[in-house]
Amino acid sequence: MDACKRRGLRKDAEINRERIVAAARVAFREGGLDVPLEEIARRAEVNIATLYRRFPDREALIEAILADRMAEFVEAAEAAERVDDPWEAFAGLVEHICGMQAADQGVTEGFTSCFPGEALEAPRARALAAVDRVIERARHAGALRADFTGQDLMLIMMANAGVLGSTRCAAPEAWRRLIGLILDACRAGRADRIAPPLPPAPSAEDMRNAMLTARLHR
Repeated sequence: MDACKRRGLRKDAEINRERIVAAARVAFREGGLDVPLEEIARRAEVNIATLYRRFPDREALIEAILADRMAEFVEAAEAAERVDDPWEAFAGLVEHICGMQAADQGVTEGFTSCFPGEALEAPRARALAAVDRVIERARHAGALRADFTGQDLMLIMMANAGVLGSTRCAAPEAWRRLIGLILDACRAGRADRIAPPLPPAPSAEDMRNAMLTARLHR
């Protein structure tokens, strides 16, 4: 095979990959991470064998699609560390993350699931480390209730995912009220009026196991 023909084949392969990624991004945004791969191939106007040549399994395709969303999570969390007001940093970050979920069903599922490879889990760990620092600063400033933990943010994301699952089509802005109510309850002054203490937060390991289970059961 001559060099020109080889370059042509490589170009075709790259075009097919781009079409598959573009189709999967839309399909996951609209229908979540379990959209049939055959449907993605149909949208990309390639056969299923071509899809599998580019992406050997669903997880590889999910990694390709969610990588930039995880990068945005990292950027938002680290940007929140630079916001002067500790409460605004925390509240703005919660609203941003939950807004990402609202805009994309794949993100809704991806942010509340764990994946086997490092491509998504490494940036998630970096983002959550920054989230923990934002939470600690808000608690230290007396703006955020003292018993709030990083695991509580994961619970908020899971609650938001549940609300979005029920309201995304019929009442797509309902999530904003949920997050407004939750943020109001998270303010230190609001917490002072709650007589009994909250039950203990789940551990980081508990939440990781829950997210692994969520992915396995989808």
